[in-house]
Amino acid sequence: MPFLDWVYLNNDVRTWLLAAAVAVVVYAGMSVLRRLVVRQVSAISRRTSNIADDLVADTLRRTRTYFLLFVSLYAASRILVLADSADTALRFIGVMVVVSQVAVWGTVVINTLIRRQMAIRIEEDAATATTINALGFVIRLVFYSVLVLMGLSNLGFDVTALIAGLGIGGIAIALALQNVLGDLFASLSIVLDRPFVIGDFIIVDDMVGTVEYVGLKTTRVKSLSGEQIVFANADLLNSRIRNFKRMYERRIVFTLGVTYQTPRTQLEEIPAMIRAAVERQENARFDRSHFHKYGDFSLNFETVYYVLVPDYNVYMDIQQAINLEIHREFESAGIEFAYPTQTLFMAKS
Repeated sequence: MPFLDWVYLNNDVRTWLLAAAVAVVVYAGMSVLRRLVVRQVSAISRRTSNIADDLVADTLRRTRTYFLLFVSLYAASRILVLADSADTALRFIGVMVVVSQVAVWGTVVINTLIRRQMAIRIEEDAATATTINALGFVIRLVFYSVLVLMGLSNLGFDVTALIAGLGIGGIAIALALQNVLGDLFASLSIVLDRPFVIGDFIIVDDMVGTVEYVGLKTTRVKSLSGEQIVFANADLLNSRIRNFKRMYERRIVFTLGVTYQTPRTQLEEIPAMIRAAVERQENARFDRSHFHKYGDFSLNFETVYYVLVPDYNVYMDIQQAINLEIHREFESAGIEFAYPTQTLFMAKS
């Protein structure tokens, strides 16, 4: 019998040689193709800022040699007649190899996207970048869990009972950790919606301060008096938050009173005096000034103007300058500021 007609494991030598040739050709072709595509896409990615070509290049670059070997052997096995045990073993190895390779590809994609988001956020809010990194761990954990379940299902295991058990266990864990999970999802909302970032000056109910840290469970605010206030993220999002850092301009209302003995002609001049005092200030826009009402012991004027920057110190500097200007003008005109007084009229009985 010719050598090529020898039969080994249900296949003659000619078939074995053909299968080996197919394996070598497929492996060599895939290796060359991977190298050419990676080189071409890498050249394109250096000329653009698009993340898609970077993802393609990094993903192909992480294609493992064992994956290429398995694909080559699988292609060769289609030519051969294999026993049931060999088919089962090949199926088992194939699932393990594919799951492992998909895990590598998925990790590359997730890590690239996380790094990109962190690079965008790190300059604005370092704590938010840290939170994104922690959430990336959660995403990877979920991804790997799904891969394992898919792998077990393809190997013939009944994952329904396992998923049901995980579901019941997950419900029990969720009930036990509902506050922690609530804070975790609230942290995700803060990261994505960005109602505030580190450095913002906020008011929550009657508490005031500057945001210092945004974590997975808590947000920490440094109050004006110096102590640190710790908020649970879920409680924080359920509250009314006033973010003064996002203020484009500040509306200011102030009143002052003059004595009832002030002549009417001077009362008519006071709004113009106040307007001139406001308009002389940089970063201030006058709105109105009126003789507002008759008070218990004074004639009251109400003035409204806008500070064109959100900085509180700038507002106080402007208000101080306005007060000094008004005081100077009133002093020159002989107008007296009112203060609480009472006049008693006594009659002889």
